[in-house]
Amino acid sequence: MTMTPKPTSAVLFDTEFTAWAGSMDRRWAGPGEHKEVVQIGAVLVDADTFVERSSFQVLIRPVLNPVLSDYLIDLTRITNERLIREGVDFATGVTRFFDFAGNAGLHCYGRDDRIIAGNAVLLGQAHVWPDRVAFNLKDWLLDVGVPLAGVHSGALAKHVGSVSQGVAHDALVDARSLAEAVRYLVAKGAPNPFR
Repeated sequence: MTMTPKPTSAVLFDTEFTAWAGSMDRRWAGPGEHKEVVQIGAVLVDADTFVERSSFQVLIRPVLNPVLSDYLIDLTRITNERLIREGVDFATGVTRFFDFAGNAGLHCYGRDDRIIAGNAVLLGQAHVWPDRVAFNLKDWLLDVGVPLAGVHSGALAKHVGSVSQGVAHDALVDARSLAEAVRYLVAKGAPNPFR
């Protein structure tokens, strides 16, 4: 009998994407509204100790809405100038993310994997995000009894009783908040979601 090796690490990631005042309520159904990824942030953690081994972030220049709304700038603190200076194209950003993640399991709060996959299709680059599925940690959080209504990933660590990881709506801060929430809850007796 062959034993499947247990993962030694996990990648927790988050995205920020184009938005406008009211776009969430409209489910991005307004004229020209698309959830174009502008930032991916991630942490690689030890699957047993939850210690952060490395971190990653990349800014991605949107194509269909290349100028960020004032709403998104206020929310994320990502300016158009910074996006022009530091941003890369979608395929480069996702490739860098995959290079960072390697073969580690992907975990997110919600379905950020589907947002990235949807961008790949939207931009005619479906090959950029292959059939790689992330584990939705919202399911695990609900299973261990965490109420999640109205809680975004950047506030999650504080929401479960741990320490805030920084100002929310920065993809790297939000990924760290998710990782800290998992670490804290497992230390309190919740089952390890990476095992």
